[in-house]
This record gives sequence, C-alpha cells and structure tokens, in this order.
Amino acid sequence: MKKNIWRAVIEVAFIIFLFYSNLLMGEFERSGMGQKRGVVWAIGDVLTAANFEIATIAALSGYVLLEFLRKKF
Repeated sequence: MKKNIWRAVIEVAFIIFLFYSNLLMGEFERSGMGQKRGVVWAIGDVLTAANFEIATIAALSGYVLLEFLRKKF
C-alpha cells in the first residue's frame, strides 16, 4: 500500500512538472514576453495559484486515467 502511494505521488508530481515546464517554454516563444523580461519574470508569471490548481486537477485526472488503463490492459 505504501509503495502505491509513493508511486502516485511521484507520477502526479511528474505531470505537474511537465505542465509547468510547458508553460515556461511558452513564455520564451515568439509571442511570449519571457525573451524581453527574462527568466525570473517568466517564472513569476507561471507560478500562480490558478496555474497550480489547473496543474493539480490535470495531474490527478491524468493519473486516474492512466491507472484505469493499466488495470484494463
């Protein structure tokens, strides 16, 4: 049981990491302001409460979907 909880925590954290890295990369695209204002500004723009809520909901739903597919197939 303890092993399954750690696996869930690691997988959810990894999905959140991918979400934030995708947002940060978006700040440095052609239309993003990260190129002009710098990395510190981009990190501050990405790390918001709303983005954390979205990342957490997406990570938990992604984890549930992956576990469902693992058990089914």
